[in-house]
Amino acid sequence: MVSGSTERDIAAVAYDSRKVRPGTLFTALRGEKVDGLAYMEQAIAAGAVAVLAENAEADPRVTTVNTPHARAALAEVAAAFYQNPAQRMKVIGVTGTNGKTTTTFLIKHILEKELLRCGLLGTVRYEVGDRILPAARTTPESLDVQELLSQMRNAGCKAAAMEVSSHALVQDRVKCIEWDCAVFTNLTQDHLDYHGTMEKYFEAKSLLFTGLPAQRKKATAVINADDRYGARLVRMCEVPVVTYGLGARSDFRASEVKTDFSGTSYQLDARGKMFLVRLPLIGRFNVYNSLAAIAAAASIGVDVRNAVVALANAPHVPGRLEAAPIKRQFRVFIDYAHTDDALINVMNTLRELSPRRLIVVFGCGGNRDRAKRPKMAAAVDQLADWSIITSDNPRKEDPAAIIEDIKAGYRGHNYEVIVDRREATFKAVAMAQPRDIVLLAGKGHETYQEFADHTVPFDDVQTAIEAVEATPMEVGYKKETRI
Repeated sequence: MVSGSTERDIAAVAYDSRKVRPGTLFTALRGEKVDGLAYMEQAIAAGAVAVLAENAEADPRVTTVNTPHARAALAEVAAAFYQNPAQRMKVIGVTGTNGKTTTTFLIKHILEKELLRCGLLGTVRYEVGDRILPAARTTPESLDVQELLSQMRNAGCKAAAMEVSSHALVQDRVKCIEWDCAVFTNLTQDHLDYHGTMEKYFEAKSLLFTGLPAQRKKATAVINADDRYGARLVRMCEVPVVTYGLGARSDFRASEVKTDFSGTSYQLDARGKMFLVRLPLIGRFNVYNSLAAIAAAASIGVDVRNAVVALANAPHVPGRLEAAPIKRQFRVFIDYAHTDDALINVMNTLRELSPRRLIVVFGCGGNRDRAKRPKMAAAVDQLADWSIITSDNPRKEDPAAIIEDIKAGYRGHNYEVIVDRREATFKAVAMAQPRDIVLLAGKGHETYQEFADHTVPFDDVQTAIEAVEATPMEVGYKKETRI
């Protein structure tokens, strides 16, 4: 319902009242804690000429547009305001619990080797032409997504690779984006603090695929057929589906997988041909990520052989099984793994490198799914020789209480508790002997640590380097630590 004049010139659109300027359409979004309507007066005072909301009272100073779903309406407004940039680009969306970041990085790399300039939106950062921007969240609000896509288009990008979170799908942040390809990596327990159940979580992820038939563009679904939720998704899709995995029936199938410290190789069977894939990333899970990237690139016209060649010098992704640059006879790896499945994948990969011992430092985020904490502990208990439970991002929870939840998953006693993450890292490095591997899990690329009332700078890679520099060489080479 519209109250007021419809003859308004809209110079800008904003959902944050602090960004309102004269001529702005202000959208009042209802969040979990704050209703944007509380800032309507502030927006009008700053020059808003129209307000889009769910239950706004008519105000003679502005045009008021009431809608049942403000987020969906904002997505439509944003797409129109920025002239639907996705219609003029090849846009690939990647969703799933694990692997989104690496897969999008690999897709971007392949496309740019094909001279198809590609933008990137994801957990680590946003890349718009030559600009690299910090990522506020994996998938930003619809208005920001459309603005970034528009900027990519203006910068000469012909394609975009995007991580698509389950939150974004439920909250209509990617509504009105016309996809050329949608990728599903896997589904394991995460975000149940938001979705409630795994079924609801799956339903959220599936929205990316069930919405494809209504688009103007003809899209392809690229799905991990080895994942049980992926197998369900294949049966649900009403668009062309390309599967990938290690199973014999996958359209893009990997076999003969080999991993060492320098990377991973495997045989790829796709489209009636065989290829040898060499990837400078380690781990079976990166086989899946690279398969997804090859299949996605092929779905928009890239020759499979060219994609395979491109992967030989693929970039390392920050915080994804990233090796700390240290010169000792032990290794330190940093990984973003913050689910039990991700931890299992990473630890199994490191086990394949035949370490003398695997020492794991990890914690769990506060104000997030509590049910996964003991599951993560059980995974570490099973696969690590020694572990140190520490803080991740406690947020508004007591770090000690989080650790008690984690401890419930242990059956053995091959662990200790050091609440301070820096101290825990220093202890793990001091313990390390020749041929040991230390894994710092949970924070990955993050350069901060969140507490109840403040955020502090914290970087696992830098902390590992400092720990090594502070550890006498003879400790890392001679001292025996019994566990």
